[in-house]
Amino acid sequence: MKNQNNTRPTGRSRFKNRSAVVFSMAAAAATLVAGPADAQLARKPSYYQQQNQPQPEGPAAQLVPRPAVPSSLPALRSQADFDQLARVYDAGTPMQLAHVLFVVDRQAKPPRMYYIDTPRYQLHVRFLRDTRLAPNTVKREIDRNYLVPDRRFLFGTLSWQQNIGSFTYEFWEGDKLTAPLLRQAEQQVRSSFFGPVKFKTNSTLHERVAKEAGIDFVSQEALIREQPFLPMNLGTATGRVRIVEDDAGIDALLPDDIAVLRQVPIGLPPVAAVLTERPSTALSHVNLLAKGWGIPNAYVRDAAAVLKEHAGQWVALKVASSGYQVRRLTPEEIAALPPRAVRTAATGAVPGSARAIRPDLRESRLLPLASLRARNSAQCGVKAANLGAMQAAHIPGTSVPDGFCIPFAHYDRFMRANGLADRIARMQQQPGFASDPKVRQKALAQLRDEIVQWPVDAATAAGWRAAWQSQLGGGGVFVRSSSNSEDLPGFSGAGLYTTVPNVKTGDALEVAVKKVWASVFNPEAWEARAAAGFGAESVLMGVFVQTAIDSANAGVMITRDPFDAGHPHITYISAKRGIGIRVVEGRRVAEQVMYSSWSKAIQVLSRSAEDTALQLDKDGGVKEVPVEAGRNVLTDDLVVRLANVGAAVKRTFNGVDQDIEWATVGDRIVLLQARPYVERRR
Repeated sequence: MKNQNNTRPTGRSRFKNRSAVVFSMAAAAATLVAGPADAQLARKPSYYQQQNQPQPEGPAAQLVPRPAVPSSLPALRSQADFDQLARVYDAGTPMQLAHVLFVVDRQAKPPRMYYIDTPRYQLHVRFLRDTRLAPNTVKREIDRNYLVPDRRFLFGTLSWQQNIGSFTYEFWEGDKLTAPLLRQAEQQVRSSFFGPVKFKTNSTLHERVAKEAGIDFVSQEALIREQPFLPMNLGTATGRVRIVEDDAGIDALLPDDIAVLRQVPIGLPPVAAVLTERPSTALSHVNLLAKGWGIPNAYVRDAAAVLKEHAGQWVALKVASSGYQVRRLTPEEIAALPPRAVRTAATGAVPGSARAIRPDLRESRLLPLASLRARNSAQCGVKAANLGAMQAAHIPGTSVPDGFCIPFAHYDRFMRANGLADRIARMQQQPGFASDPKVRQKALAQLRDEIVQWPVDAATAAGWRAAWQSQLGGGGVFVRSSSNSEDLPGFSGAGLYTTVPNVKTGDALEVAVKKVWASVFNPEAWEARAAAGFGAESVLMGVFVQTAIDSANAGVMITRDPFDAGHPHITYISAKRGIGIRVVEGRRVAEQVMYSSWSKAIQVLSRSAEDTALQLDKDGGVKEVPVEAGRNVLTDDLVVRLANVGAAVKRTFNGVDQDIEWATVGDRIVLLQARPYVERRR
């Protein structure tokens, strides 16, 4: 229903939903200090759809003594007036937000402003009915006050934004504002409020209207950049604080570590929790791994300095919507901690419930995309099977680049011929392999190098080349992993295995397949599978050879709100120019938007500031090329089209929320991958 007057206005952190009242950062968060303007990247809470509990109403309100307050004031002439009518969310936390609802009655002569006693009237419509300003207004009439230009009322909120030191006023992200309506609101607010105030936009429509009206505004994106704390995955953990300065420190991390990262890495071994000094997107590999592992994960500005006093110490960490807490464990608590699970010598795995797909090794044919369906996951892996299912669904306006699957049987035959099982057994018997990450990484790197050098049966390699030539025309291809231990309902495996881009010769194709096979032994893959309970002997690698496309834009989307599972009508989209290799790495900030199929609003969380993009190189591989800086990657039309495609993909996979890789070529949306969206919490 369009009338958001049925839910609480404004929000808390956790980026709950299209924010109509941005959360401000409380001075009470002494450990979160001011920082650079580029420190951000997630999204704001919804003005109307957050889960924060306001002050109680009805009988429960009697338990909270409150001085008599007028139901409304025609103006706020002082800070005391604002404080008298304000409701405060998350008081005393980094997300503290004080705000006052207001109503402009445009029918009155002259138009009249009502600043509402917000703790008493959580919703605009309740104020209208209880004060008999509009006692018999039905839902359809209320909806008009959000959707049509000739409305009687304007419903808004005025808030104190601690992180920018300013008051702002705003409207629900689904409000179909016009330039005349906004000009009237601007005049009413400025003439009735004691201090400087800025208009805050909550959708791309609001930004366009503000520009048309000639009114300066602060965008949601600009406010996000000022946030010193962003919770990406909520939860609690105990562990030893490890401040990581570089990639060598990443390689040395252990499962009991709470990793404090100065940079956002591409990969990460299993740890107890993650705090990063630089923001990334919700779909970066680190964040997807944290969600899959169910560990706390947050951006904390100046995290290394803030947590320096705890370095090397055992602590309890809690990441919540309203902030984070770190508490040093007592010696008694440390002694009582359960022992960390030990990897078994035979498999490198911790006994657990995770299960790889049981492979069907009877199928040795190269299977073209057109023949693949869900049932083929046993021969080719879920990634390849899902691509076939999406192509078969014939989703309007989309395509799936053609390709063929090299099934598990080829990997199995190759590894048996070259004695892989014995090689793994010897590797695991090396001194320090089970206990020292650096020893493991060195041994795994040596094994990968050996695998790439091992010979492939001549007839098998000739079959790959023949399929590449006959089916794909001998053009550039991406050689992609499709193992039996990724894209699973309880284990995504995002970013663990290797993709070789734009392979253009037969010899390079053979090497690329072996590199993908060898990526079973990437250190991040080994560690993640061990944490999930996969043994090395249970993992087989299928390969999908797919026509390379040179896309204008590419990205990833999730078919629900990744910050709040209670908002299934949301589509989250992350995008960059060029081909999509960098979208999920997390080292560079992608463009991020949220689209609501309910409010029809598009909220911008960040715009890409990149001045380069990756494109296919005519000689093979990829190259970096300059692009026009400042140009939006995503248009409103493309956002809506992507959201509709995401909904269709979700229906294709029985309503299970999906993590979808996409690209654009001309007017067509190209689907490159779909996997179940995995999120766990401790």
